[in-house]
Amino acid sequence: MLALLTCRAEIFIYFHATINLLPMKKISKLHILFIVTFFCCSVVIKAQQQFISLYKQNPHYFSYHNKPAVLVTSGEHYGSVLNTDFNYNTYLNTLAADGLNLTRTFSGAYFEPGNAFNISHNTLAPSGNNFLCPWARSSQPGFKNGGNKFDLTKWDDNYFNRLEDFVAAARQRGIIVEFTFFCPFYDDSQWLLSPMKDSNNINGVGNIARTDVYTLDKNGGLLAIQENMVRKIISALKDYDNVMYEICNEPYFGGVTIEWQHHIAQVITYAEKDFPQKHLITQNIANEYKKVDDPFKQVSVFNFHYAWPPVTIAMNYGLNRVIGNNETGFHGNADSTYRMQGWRFMLAGGALYNNLDYSFAPGNEKGNYIYPSTQPGGGSAALRGQLGYLKKYLESFDFAQMKPDSTVVVGQPPAGTAIQVLAQPGKQYAVYIYKQLTNGLRLQVPKGRYNLQWFNTLTGKYSNKQTLQHKGGYLQLAPPPYIEDIALKLVAE
Repeated sequence: MLALLTCRAEIFIYFHATINLLPMKKISKLHILFIVTFFCCSVVIKAQQQFISLYKQNPHYFSYHNKPAVLVTSGEHYGSVLNTDFNYNTYLNTLAADGLNLTRTFSGAYFEPGNAFNISHNTLAPSGNNFLCPWARSSQPGFKNGGNKFDLTKWDDNYFNRLEDFVAAARQRGIIVEFTFFCPFYDDSQWLLSPMKDSNNINGVGNIARTDVYTLDKNGGLLAIQENMVRKIISALKDYDNVMYEICNEPYFGGVTIEWQHHIAQVITYAEKDFPQKHLITQNIANEYKKVDDPFKQVSVFNFHYAWPPVTIAMNYGLNRVIGNNETGFHGNADSTYRMQGWRFMLAGGALYNNLDYSFAPGNEKGNYIYPSTQPGGGSAALRGQLGYLKKYLESFDFAQMKPDSTVVVGQPPAGTAIQVLAQPGKQYAVYIYKQLTNGLRLQVPKGRYNLQWFNTLTGKYSNKQTLQHKGGYLQLAPPPYIEDIALKLVAE
C-alpha cells in the first residue's frame, strides 16, 4: 500500500508540474489523457521492478529496489514468527543497526524440542503456549507440546497476522525474508511435535513414518495439506517485495525426495502465475558442496550449508544464478571462524551469507544472550558488526560488474593461506587475504593509475590509502600488519 501511495503521489506531482508548464490555451483533454496514461504506465513498470530478484545484467547477484544487492546477515535460528515469545521488532532493529539485510524463518510445519542439537535457548523450540503455525487449533486436547490438537483444514488468523507484520517490519528496515516452507524430521522427537503427525491433528492424516512425510506416494494424505499451506502463505505474502521462498531446509536428510521438491516448486510457480510480480524460489542443495547437474528451472537461488571452503561456487558458477551459504555454525564459538567464512564465500562470488547466530534468544532479541561453550556455533554483536563491514566493503564497488578471477594473483599462497579475488579487469579489484602472507601480494593487472587502500575486516576502516602509477606487468604490494585476515580495494582512476 505504501508503494502504491508513493506512486500516486509521483503521478500527481509530475502531472501538476507539467500542466503548469503549458500555456492554458494549449491544454486539451488529449494532453491530460496522454500525460496521465504515460506516467501511470511508467509507475506500474517501476513498481514491478521493486521485488527482490536476480540482477539481469549479472544474475549471480540480486536486485532490490532496482539496485544490485548482496544479502549478508547473522540471524536467529528461524523462530521469529512461530515463537510468540520472541520479539521480532527488537531483533530486526538489531540486524538493521548492524548493517545486515537478511533473515530466514520457518513456517511452523516443523519445530524442535528444547534440547535439539544441544542448542540452549533455541528460538525454534517454543513452549506449547508460545507455538504458532498456519493451522488453527481444534477444540480437542492432546497436542504433544501442550494445548489442543490442530485442524489442518482451518487457518490460524493469529499466525498470519504475525507473519505479515513480521515481513512488513522487515521490509521497513530493508531486510529480506527467506521464508522456508518445510524441514525434514531428523529424528522422531521432531516428528512427534509436528501438527502434521496424526496424533497432533484431528484430520486422520499423518499416520506414517517421518521419512515418508515429504514424498509423492507415501505421504499418508499430507501432500494436499502441504500444497494448501503453500498456497495460503503465498496468497498472504503476495504484495511483499522482500520475500523469497525456500522449498525445504536440508532436504538431503529425512527421506525428502527430489520429485516432491520439484512438485512443491511447481505449486509455488502455479500459485503465482497470475501475479504481476513473482517471488524468487530458493533450493537447499547440500552441506558443504555439490555440483547441480539438473537444476529446476523454477529455482533462482541455490543454497548450501557449511560451505567451507567455498568450492561449491566455482562448481556451480556456470548456472548463472545466485549461490548462497544460508546456514553456518557447528564449527565452534569463535567470531573469527564465521567472519572469515563469510568473507571467503562472498569474495569467491557468492551473493548470500547467513551465519546462524545463537546470541539471539527469547528475551535476548538484541543478540546479547551469553550462550554456553557447548553451543554448536557462535554469534555476537562484534561478529554482526564485522559482517556488516563485509557488506559495506562489497557495496563500495560496482560489484555487479565483477566476477571471480583466479588469474589476478601471481603464484601460490603459502599453505593454509587463501586469496579470493573479484575483478572487473583493468577497472576494479576486490582482494581478500585469509591468514598470513609471507612474501607480500603480487598481482597481474593492466598498466594504469590506481587508487589503493587496505580494509581492516575487524574495524571496517581503510588505511594506507595511496594512488600509484602502474607501468604494467606484476604489481607487488605489501599489506599493513594484520591479525587474521585483510582486504584490498584497488580501483582504476
